[in-house]
Amino acid sequence: MQQLQLPPIAEGEVYVGAIGDKNGDFYHVILLPGDNDDKPFADQLAWAKSIGGDLPNRIEQAMLWANHRDLFKRDWYWSNESHHDDDACAWCQHFNGGNQSSVRKSYSHCRARAVRRLPI
Repeated sequence: MQQLQLPPIAEGEVYVGAIGDKNGDFYHVILLPGDNDDKPFADQLAWAKSIGGDLPNRIEQAMLWANHRDLFKRDWYWSNESHHDDDACAWCQHFNGGNQSSVRKSYSHCRARAVRRLPI
């Protein structure tokens, strides 16, 4: 069995894990340093992009909750996923109770952490 080669990690970054997507492609997820205060969805997406990352998707947020919740404030964090029934809403992860919920993208009381993804 071939061992997974871990990608280079910069200072302050945290290796989250490897994930497969619905197309069968696998990638590494790396949590970037920094935590952005409460802002609406579009502002948080722009912030994540400005530091070379993206907001995590819901699966990545579940992994972050399971293994790295101590690196988050006990608050709501935006994902990069719009709600499948309402594009005006996006999914968030609560890093206190662990639940996920969708809220309006204009809501300004969700924080953000960014991740970067590297193909395997």
